[in-house]
Amino acid sequence: MRGHNKPFKIVFVCTGNSCRSQIAEGWTHHMGNKNIKAYSAGIVRNGLDQNAIKVMAEIGIDISHHKSKTMGKLNHVKFDYIIALSVKAFEKCVFNAGRAVVIYKRFDNPRQVAEKAVTADSILTHYRRVRDEIREFLDTVPEPLREELKSA
Repeated sequence: MRGHNKPFKIVFVCTGNSCRSQIAEGWTHHMGNKNIKAYSAGIVRNGLDQNAIKVMAEIGIDISHHKSKTMGKLNHVKFDYIIALSVKAFEKCVFNAGRAVVIYKRFDNPRQVAEKAVTADSILTHYRRVRDEIREFLDTVPEPLREELKSA
C-alpha cells in the first residue's frame, strides 16, 4: 500500500462520462479510503445521466454534484490506474496510459439497454443492475488496488 503522503490516483473511463464512470467514482468515494483519489472521465462529454443520479441516491450516494468531463481535462493528473468501462474507452486509454496500469472491464451502457423499456421503473432496473455490477467489480480488481480500496 502507498503511504499516506501520496494519494493513490485512479480514473474510471467510459464513453460519455455520464453514467458508468460516474457510478464507479461515486462508489469509490463512498468506500471512504482517504488514500484514494478517484476521478471519472469519458472519451466525450455527454453530461450527467439523471437516472444514474437516481439509482445512486437510492443507496445513499449523492453524485449529483459530479461534472461530466473528458480525459483531456485530466491531463495534469498522473494516474496509477485507468479503469476502462467500455470498449471505446479501453481503445483510447491503452494508447494514452503513460505509466498507469490499464484495466478493462466492460459494462452495459444502461441508457442503451433501457431504450426499449416502457416504464420508468423498468428503465431504472437496468441502471440498478449496472450500478450493482460495478460495485461487485470493485471487489475483484487486482490485489494492490483492492487493498487500497478496502483500507480505510
